[in-house]
Amino acid sequence: MSYNQIVCLGDLEKHASRVLPKMAWDYYSSGANGEVTLTENTNAFQTYQIYPHILRSVGTPSLFTSVQGHSISMPICIAPTAFHCMAHPQGEKATARAAASAGICMCLSTLSNTALEDVAAIGNGLRWFQLYIHTDRQATLQLVRRAEKCGYKAIALTVDAPLLGNRYADEKNDFSIPSHLKCPHLVNLDKIKVKTGSKLSMYFATLLENNSSWEVVHWLKSITSLPIIIKGIHRGEDALLAVEHGADGIWVSNHGARQLDSVPASIDMLYEIVQYVDPDKVEIYFDGGVRYGTDVLIALALGARSVFVGRPAIWGLSYGGEEGVTLMLELLRKELILALTLSGCKDVHSLPKGIVKRKSYLSKL
Repeated sequence: MSYNQIVCLGDLEKHASRVLPKMAWDYYSSGANGEVTLTENTNAFQTYQIYPHILRSVGTPSLFTSVQGHSISMPICIAPTAFHCMAHPQGEKATARAAASAGICMCLSTLSNTALEDVAAIGNGLRWFQLYIHTDRQATLQLVRRAEKCGYKAIALTVDAPLLGNRYADEKNDFSIPSHLKCPHLVNLDKIKVKTGSKLSMYFATLLENNSSWEVVHWLKSITSLPIIIKGIHRGEDALLAVEHGADGIWVSNHGARQLDSVPASIDMLYEIVQYVDPDKVEIYFDGGVRYGTDVLIALALGARSVFVGRPAIWGLSYGGEEGVTLMLELLRKELILALTLSGCKDVHSLPKGIVKRKSYLSKL
């Protein structure tokens, strides 16, 4: 598919489905169980509608914003996704270069193929580190120390994966990381032996902490001065608890629908959570199903400070490494500018009240 034939993220997804090895494509694209939530993550955006204002003289809308006090060029960032080197040899390095060039934040996964030091060495981009808690807390502490030393600006603690979700494709494929690739943040991965099924699933079950409580947030706050973002919050009550326990940010996410199936779509979770937590008092981030600039606008209007995209970055990598990720980000940037302009919004910080409504609102008129 030539460059000028890529006009939306769906085109990048189609390309990735054609060029990636089956095991890699299945790993990236699949969700948990019957993939009900995987479908809902994208479809749920259709239950929200944008109500444009006209004759607002908006000019070219400004996308500039900030996360945790650090400026970014637009409220579209890179979510932590695993094993980028399965999509392109440069892997996380290519993703990081594209993010830095775009002036946005990249959150590096614990499950990256590239060491956090090597990602940090590529430039001065804004980086966060996504963290799982190992049963060996000392190993977790060392990851945090390494992130601090390399200039990562926040820790995104993922809390929705005490065990790995039931992903049929990975089980059928006996998923394992290709032997030529490394997993530099996974302690004792070589000790995991499986005859059938996913080696990664076994790792989560045996070497990552699966009985954590809110104590883990206090522990992290005690060992680092970096902001702690709680990633994987589904309920308004838990969002309140996160704030009470010292979270510096809330990341609304259902893990790309890869953990528990039949949970709400991420955008519906965001709709609920902002009823409990004031986004003007604590920053709220969002991922799950973002495919268009209008999706970004909807999430921002509902209270998200920034959206994060995961799978689309992988699709971009499969298209041409850094160039493909850059293309993906530019497609979303242009679509967001157009959506804001057509909606009569001059920037991402002054979205008018009522610019987005749920369709159910119409039945009450």
